[in-house]
Order: sequence, then C-alpha cells, then structure tokens
Amino acid sequence: MQTIGKKGEELAVHHLRRQGWRICARNYRYKRSEIDIICQSEQLLLFVEVKSRSSTAYGFPELFVQKRQQHAILRAATHYVEEQQWKGGIRFDIIAIVFSKKGQELLHLKDAFY
Repeated sequence: MQTIGKKGEELAVHHLRRQGWRICARNYRYKRSEIDIICQSEQLLLFVEVKSRSSTAYGFPELFVQKRQQHAILRAATHYVEEQQWKGGIRFDIIAIVFSKKGQELLHLKDAFY
C-alpha cells in the first residue's frame, strides 16, 4: 500500500495534468533539497511542494511548509533553472491534501511563497 505522501503526490500530478501542466520532474533532488513536482506551461515553470495528511487534527497540511524548507526548495529550483537554462517565469505552489473517511480534499495554493 502507498504511503499517504506518495498517494498525495500521485493525486497532485493528476490535478496538475488536468490543469494543462506538463510534468518535467518528480522528486527532483539537488544536494540535500528536494522538489516534489516540477512542471511547466509554455511560459511558466512551476515548483510544487505537496503536503498530505490523514486529518487536520494537528493543523492544515499547507502550514507545514516552514521557511527552512522553502529556502531548500529555492536552492534546488535555482539549480534546476540554471541546469535547464530556463528563461521564462517561475512560481512556487503548495498542493495540500487531506485524506479522510469521507474522501480527499485538495487545495492548490498558487504563488505560495517567494
């Protein structure tokens, strides 16, 4: 059985594809940093952090993207942009997913940081 995190990432990928994004990379690593999903449209490169939880008892998933993690994502994104020689715009989003007995709830926060 998949972990909640992997299940959440799969759901996020399906959501992004339905929105018209082309997935470029998943679990992209640079040194000690990782970006869950990198995707693009014609003029925009999107770096997505996916947070999944089985409940909101300890808080909403999107609140768990701390400043330290944001900085790590920025470092990895900077490396990816240089590596790909990307010249278009970039954006950092969070996709928060809560799985419950009633089903799943997905929240896509655009331009979530930086």
